[in-house]
Amino acid sequence: MATNLNKFVIRTLTCFTLWALFSYSAVAQDPDSVVAVDSLLLELQRDLGALTPSLPRQNTFRARPATNPDISVIGDIRALIFSEGERNFDFELHEVETAFKSVIDPFARAEIYIAAHNEDGDIEFELEEAYLTTLALPHQLQLKAGKFRSNVGKINRIHPHALPFPDIPLVYENYFGLEGLNDQGVGLSWLIPNNSFYQEVSLEITRGPHHSPSFDVAGNNRFLYTTHLKNFWDLSADATLELGVSGLSGPNQRGMTSFLGGADLTYKWKPVRFNTYQSFTAQMEVFLSKMETNDDDISTWGFYALASYQFAGRWFFTGRFDHSDLPDDPDWNENGFSATLTWYVTEFQKIEFGIRRRWSEHFDSMYTGVVRAVFVMGTHGAHEY
Repeated sequence: MATNLNKFVIRTLTCFTLWALFSYSAVAQDPDSVVAVDSLLLELQRDLGALTPSLPRQNTFRARPATNPDISVIGDIRALIFSEGERNFDFELHEVETAFKSVIDPFARAEIYIAAHNEDGDIEFELEEAYLTTLALPHQLQLKAGKFRSNVGKINRIHPHALPFPDIPLVYENYFGLEGLNDQGVGLSWLIPNNSFYQEVSLEITRGPHHSPSFDVAGNNRFLYTTHLKNFWDLSADATLELGVSGLSGPNQRGMTSFLGGADLTYKWKPVRFNTYQSFTAQMEVFLSKMETNDDDISTWGFYALASYQFAGRWFFTGRFDHSDLPDDPDWNENGFSATLTWYVTEFQKIEFGIRRRWSEHFDSMYTGVVRAVFVMGTHGAHEY
């Protein structure tokens, strides 16, 4: 080390001496002098690098996750035409939803959804969902707590802007309300160990929804209990089949108890070779209801069935048939049919053209036409399969 240091000092002094001589024009005119100085400078640079201790390479990746959450804003704008009423054409900012999602730490993640929606022409704000989900429980368990869309049927957990139609089926509207079943409480799900197919079972205990035709908030320690079993099979490389079973029990507006049982079946075909241009989905849900009253129990039911076909890269056509009673009226017997043409402009924007007919013995047939534009700003998470 001392020998290298002596060489370094000598070469440094020599370099400065030659640099001083090079400043004179006589030396500057000599090309050999210029070459000698350049060679000595390069050798000095190498010696200086040998004397400088090498530092470990810094890791350019952050050691901790980003503190800012993923933020997205989703807008739903509509133009509507009705067959009934004096004002039978209207424009509507149906909803603007802001979502905040973040992994809190290795043990939990949080999701918050705040919506501004149209209520008879006025814009009202609502906390749609806000819940915490665990990520590290043993035995493939997962706990959720807060305010969330209940795990009922196939589409209740899906936000309306992600559905392939601008309205919701009559059975959901009549039994759970226009916004679906959304409640405050806790839920526990378990991914069942099964080597043959996918199975997940969930149990939720919530306080009872305020605006639900089937259930209500009780004044005592009575809660709404919801269970759901999901079974999923890969039929082939191109097709899947999903079967779900739901059960609900909770207080109703009459101070008694309501029971709901449901089943959902979904078949999806998406060929591997042409998955960008073709797909087909057939889906059906049925719900049976039993409402206890002070007199006789009321038994009602409802269902919907749909088929959705992708016939081009960004074009889908969906047809759906609905039938539904009311939870407290088995003679209501309302029916509906809807057809929706969807154009996905990009991953962040879609435009839908829909028409719907509703009819019953209790009112004349009603028609509704809608043009819906949905756009996404910011991060855009994957929709549930």
